[in-house]
Amino acid sequence: MGKGEFKNVMRLVACGRGSGGGRTSESRDHETGSESANAVVPERSKKPKRKLIITALAFVVMGVIGGMVKVVFGAMYTTGNEASTEGLLYPIESETREMKKLDGMWNFVRSDSNNPSQGIREKWYMDDLAKVRKTIGMPVPSSYNDLTEDAALRDHVGTVWYDRKFFVPKAWSQGDDRVFIRFGSVHYDTIVWINGVQVVKHEIGHLPFEADVTSVLKYGAENRVTLVCDNTLLQVTIPQGKVDNQPIDNGVELVQSYTFDFFNYAGIHRSVVLYTVPRIYIRDVTIHTSYKEQEGKIDYQVTTSTNETEKLQVTVKLYDRNGTHVGTDESEAKLQGTVAIPQVKLWWPYLMDPEPGYLYTMEITLGKAQSNEAPTASKEEQVLDVYRMKVGIRTLEWNNSTFLINAKPIYFRGFGRHEDSDIRGKGLDLALLTKDFNLLKWVGANAYRTSHYPYSEESMQFADEHGIMIIDECPSVDTEAYSQILLEKHKSSIEQLIHRDRNHPSVVMWSIANEPRTGQLTAGPYFSEVAQYTKKLDPTRPVTAAIAVNVNDDVAAKYLDIVSFNRYNAWYSNSGKLNMITNRVIEEAEAWNKKHNKPVLMSEYGADTQEGLHTLPAYIWSEDYQTRVFSQHFKAFDALRRKNFFIGEFVWNFADFKTAQTYTRVGGNKKGVFTRNRQPKAAAYLLRQRYHALSELDRSTLPDDLFLYTAPEQLKSERIEL
Repeated sequence: MGKGEFKNVMRLVACGRGSGGGRTSESRDHETGSESANAVVPERSKKPKRKLIITALAFVVMGVIGGMVKVVFGAMYTTGNEASTEGLLYPIESETREMKKLDGMWNFVRSDSNNPSQGIREKWYMDDLAKVRKTIGMPVPSSYNDLTEDAALRDHVGTVWYDRKFFVPKAWSQGDDRVFIRFGSVHYDTIVWINGVQVVKHEIGHLPFEADVTSVLKYGAENRVTLVCDNTLLQVTIPQGKVDNQPIDNGVELVQSYTFDFFNYAGIHRSVVLYTVPRIYIRDVTIHTSYKEQEGKIDYQVTTSTNETEKLQVTVKLYDRNGTHVGTDESEAKLQGTVAIPQVKLWWPYLMDPEPGYLYTMEITLGKAQSNEAPTASKEEQVLDVYRMKVGIRTLEWNNSTFLINAKPIYFRGFGRHEDSDIRGKGLDLALLTKDFNLLKWVGANAYRTSHYPYSEESMQFADEHGIMIIDECPSVDTEAYSQILLEKHKSSIEQLIHRDRNHPSVVMWSIANEPRTGQLTAGPYFSEVAQYTKKLDPTRPVTAAIAVNVNDDVAAKYLDIVSFNRYNAWYSNSGKLNMITNRVIEEAEAWNKKHNKPVLMSEYGADTQEGLHTLPAYIWSEDYQTRVFSQHFKAFDALRRKNFFIGEFVWNFADFKTAQTYTRVGGNKKGVFTRNRQPKAAAYLLRQRYHALSELDRSTLPDDLFLYTAPEQLKSERIEL
């Protein structure tokens, strides 16, 4: 095995030293010669006392110098030549494209935690996994952690292997079609082989990746796909973590630690597909929408698999919800233009319009340009590729006090969420997704944040269709050990996220981090660079981040367009003190606005609640306490709304979710207004009344069952008069 191949996969070799530290190419080159994870640190030999003192002083001096270097380095973050994602259109079938899903049962092997690179060294990818290890069945998509009764698999740190056999139709070899394999998400670090040939490597979970596998497939015959997945998180991964070698009763064990409060689920989390495209095909599409009076416009740019577009043309047609053709545009060579739609129907958030989430179908046909000299070809011969996608037409604006969609002010009311459910973990589940969006609409929410990583592409499509606005967050959570290599990873995660989601009308804001340690001096230049890069990639949406440090200590919010803050009054601070919420929320929101003169929203607040626990008077952890916490926040939010800079409130959390094992978590985080199996707690009904009442800001009608019958209205009025 080549040296480069080894160092790109087995990060755990470095982790075994317990530092969770650097993964620069230079340091990893030196790690390929031994299994550091197996190394035992020898006892320190005794040194003379004088030498110990000198050594200690040296370390103190080095520490001071190191701190100075770190501060200077923080001001010198450089902008490198960032790599840009290419292709990755959501896979579809059309007249020119075919698709084959590889979801289902795969074979699965867990590596030994203290020997994570064994499979690479022994080339397990060259044959069936079952020939080298005993395999178990593993469903794809799903997280692997909760699918057996083995605690070692649930808490596994390191690499796991998957493989499966599949057939490729013989017809796919006819003509010049190309075949791609595409993974919706694998967490965290991945290498894929087809028939023993490495075809792709990808780092950063929650985001798609693909590879052209045309030349390595066997057509009309059996093929094998093999994948190794490493879930290890280090100080230079997004998100960050640390791995330590710790003693156990019968040896040592690698232990993963992280500060974020959700379980580090791993595996093949989203669908795996094979799909075909013509030799010359539509590789990417970028759109921007606008409207003036009754006419809508979609500016488009089509990228193809060839740079020689002089003899190519695209025809773009728009169809409304009923399939009626409403607009057309054609472009030769440049493959860009504008489609006009008369009597346009705009994309509106839920409860802002009788038809929220209105989508058009955009049909893009790539063909050969007609030549005046050559004979006219048939219509079928002219067509090279056809791709269809849903689009919504809307505009976004923001200033130092307001966020507007289609020139109307928005007040966000929603949730932080997680992709999390019992048994399947973070695995894609369309039934669960359908239930979640029905609950979002039932409760009257118009938005949520993809805390704390990109959600599935299917969930983005659901949001488009239901009119739910999305604050789209990259996987940077609890960022603290700032470095140049981390910055590059962070920017890569932002670029991949924007590339994937930029055409979704539901995405109204980019969140570049959750609760980063922005009290550190190095956080300022770091997030200045991340924010600038994000705005460069997409200037049409505002940039935010969920800030948790004190307003006077933060050095990053000044680079944001909208300030979001997380605070848990009467929970993590002043626990049980319901009379210490309202004023504190008002004062903090005002302080953020006064310091930065920007719109402010509260991106997290809440309280853990044990389902079915009731106490009177309200007591911490009870359902009664959660409702009281919410009510005290509502008072603050209404006071802030009158000040014309406060634009939204987001409960933490939509539903209970799993966390790492800690003594502060009984079965996970219980801050959901719904249980993990999506049943409402008492606070869900209170929140539903508020969110639908706030929908009157958008002139929406209230649900008939929002308030249960208690007494005749006349009687209630008379009682009030008495």
